[in-house]
Amino acid sequence: MRILDTPLTDLKIVEPDVFSDSRGYFFESFNMRKYKNAGVDFGFVQDNESFSTKGVVRGMHYQLAPFSQTKLVRAIKGNVFDVAVDLRKGSPSFGKWFGIELSGENKLQLLIPLGFAHGFSVLSDSVIFAYKCDQVYNKLAERSIRYNDPFLGIDWRVPENERVVSEKDGNSPVFTDAEMNFEY
Repeated sequence: MRILDTPLTDLKIVEPDVFSDSRGYFFESFNMRKYKNAGVDFGFVQDNESFSTKGVVRGMHYQLAPFSQTKLVRAIKGNVFDVAVDLRKGSPSFGKWFGIELSGENKLQLLIPLGFAHGFSVLSDSVIFAYKCDQVYNKLAERSIRYNDPFLGIDWRVPENERVVSEKDGNSPVFTDAEMNFEY
């Protein structure tokens, strides 16, 4: 397993060791001891899985502190363009986004620390997406930023007229109006 830096402070790509042969493949999607030895020491308490179809855009979601969540995300089947935005005031990468293609084929994971918003767009016909969280979901702390905020300028890799977005995500506040309580 390799932990790779991204251009955003503290946001990491996890590249697992995958063992393939003529029968298929095997890899550890999570091993607490190996992650801890690699400096990734979070007490994950909730696993989530979602299914989405092509063109779906979900995000940008987060929970306010003290209910904010560290997430370890991956695509089990299909492809997504996964995006994280740094919301930590004082961070060198505050207000910047990073995106990466996660797929059932490449098996990459994205480790999203506290103080980041998260979302993804579905590039394949469908996707099964999984994420581990170090805090349970808290509806009262849930917040979001509009997925197509012009300040952020996220390239979702899905044409605007083909995007499938929930009413909630489409009506979320823009970055400059969003409630954030994260400090770097």
